[in-house]
Amino acid sequence: MCEKILIVDDEEEIADLLEDFLTVEGYKVYKATTGEKAQEILFNTDINFVLLDIMMPGESGFTLCKQLRKTYDIPIVFLSALQDHTDKIRGLNIGADDYIVKDSTPGEIIARIKAIQRRIRRSNFQEPQNTPLDIMKFENVKLNLLTRFLIIDNKKITLTSKEFDIIKYFLNHIEQVLTYNQILEKIWGYEQGDFHTIRVHIAKLRDKIEKETDRVRISTVWGVGYKIERKNDE
Repeated sequence: MCEKILIVDDEEEIADLLEDFLTVEGYKVYKATTGEKAQEILFNTDINFVLLDIMMPGESGFTLCKQLRKTYDIPIVFLSALQDHTDKIRGLNIGADDYIVKDSTPGEIIARIKAIQRRIRRSNFQEPQNTPLDIMKFENVKLNLLTRFLIIDNKKITLTSKEFDIIKYFLNHIEQVLTYNQILEKIWGYEQGDFHTIRVHIAKLRDKIEKETDRVRISTVWGVGYKIERKNDE
């Protein structure tokens, strides 16, 4: 079954161009020029992926993304002419999986879409139930691979799909320094990119963990990357 992608953009020429390239790659493409039409399509169709513009008449892409995240757990990627890091960070903070500028080539955009889909397929692979591999543990922090909850001292913490992938990666490499490039390749599926994306997601994950425990932390290794470690280790 082909994957269904929704393009939300009031610039019809760009949407049509992307539709041509995505169709060749085997995707089924739906298009909307407003947030209202996008929500109608999402309600009636099993969409697998959303490409979302920011600057649209009426409801902005930022507002629409916030609304969609209340209901849908599908990948949402901003495709925008805005190149300021502030816009990128804002987009990631409200729930986008990635942020691509419109001057990217169609080939690069498709490559980023496929990278996100590969990452999701990997993260959705689950070990059989009732095995020791269902739970990853470090100090009082547990990650349930079946329910995808983070559990700290018996308190369940909801994670986004990206946060789940990141903490799982860290728990597989306890007290090891993971570089920006390693994280980018493992979690986003491509070898080079903007490290702001990583910083935003890890900041949110770190906040969730450190609100609940004083035994575990995600530390920044300046200029290199991050590691998960015991908080009393100096």
